[in-house]
Amino acid sequence: MDNTSDPCHSKLKIDPKMSPLISAVMFAAGVFGNVAALVLLEIRRRRESSGAHRRSLFNVLVTSLVATDLTGTCLVSPLVQVSYSLNTTLVGMTPTEPYVACEYFGFSMTFFSLATMSILFAMALERCVAIGHPYFYSRYVTKKCAYITIPLLFFLWALFCCLPFAGFGDYVQYCPGTWCFIDMNPPKMQNRVYANLYASIMLALVLAIVTCNGSVVYHLVKMYRRRRRNGGSVTARFKRERGAVSLAEEVEHLILLVFMTIIFIICTMPLVVRVYLNSLNESGESHPSDLNALRFISVNSIIDPWVFIFLSPSVLHFCWASACHRPLASPGASVLKSSMAGQPLRHVQLVVSQPPSSSDCRWCPASEATLSTMHV
Repeated sequence: MDNTSDPCHSKLKIDPKMSPLISAVMFAAGVFGNVAALVLLEIRRRRESSGAHRRSLFNVLVTSLVATDLTGTCLVSPLVQVSYSLNTTLVGMTPTEPYVACEYFGFSMTFFSLATMSILFAMALERCVAIGHPYFYSRYVTKKCAYITIPLLFFLWALFCCLPFAGFGDYVQYCPGTWCFIDMNPPKMQNRVYANLYASIMLALVLAIVTCNGSVVYHLVKMYRRRRRNGGSVTARFKRERGAVSLAEEVEHLILLVFMTIIFIICTMPLVVRVYLNSLNESGESHPSDLNALRFISVNSIIDPWVFIFLSPSVLHFCWASACHRPLASPGASVLKSSMAGQPLRHVQLVVSQPPSSSDCRWCPASEATLSTMHV
């Protein structure tokens, strides 16, 4: 660790005016949110295992993301509270090299930021393949892919985060002395290359996630248009390849992915921008701006579980039901009338077979439940 370029890098005591309240609240919110999200996922898993549906790969990835966020919060945040209680910075806990506490904190922050981003990319890629290439997905993509891919990614990111211990890259302390992370503006060329490599990996993951989500939106729009052409039914080919698939369920997955992607972009792009700007700026340290970018990325694991909780299927079902509510008599009468006027008899029978209380909204879960039993 290079302690000569900035006083915050070598600071040993925390300013007494600094309060641990904000970090304690963030820690509590992160733990409570992630635990609550895991409880919801476990309830859903038991419900699915007792029913006809198997646990989906997407749910495995969501569980992995929440568990990773919880692990990162529990491994990093308590050290901040210990630092405040001792009125000693992370470097001050081990004032002689190696600065174990600071390097541990920096390694953990770097590793979990990459791990959570890569899981989100896996979620987006899984939806992209499932919607865009259903035949390939049904034959080759299983839950075992997650059980193999996630540990492999974790191993690769762990190796990447160990490079500063070998002299390629550097973990440094940031004010007020309770943060350690990659040096975003290092004087040495190899450390600057490492910081830019980290920023480039994060940027590539962001772009890949946005691309996958864009592909999912495109294919969902095609599915919706196909349904309208077929009178609200699912084609036989799509049923063979994916089984009884709910368009509303796919939209729910997409909504969760889009919101998580937005949170990731907001939390990670300031850090990426700071690293690139520091590479172009030869005037020295920009510590306040770097610290603000670091704060953004630390908030991500706290917000993630709350996004999942508020966008869980039960909440979305309630929103769908509220948005798609119609009087019970009018939808069935209007649809039956239009079907009898211009549709073949088999379409009239399909409409009559729907429960009288089903909504006429094409994106509602109630309509999708009936949708999975119909075909052309």
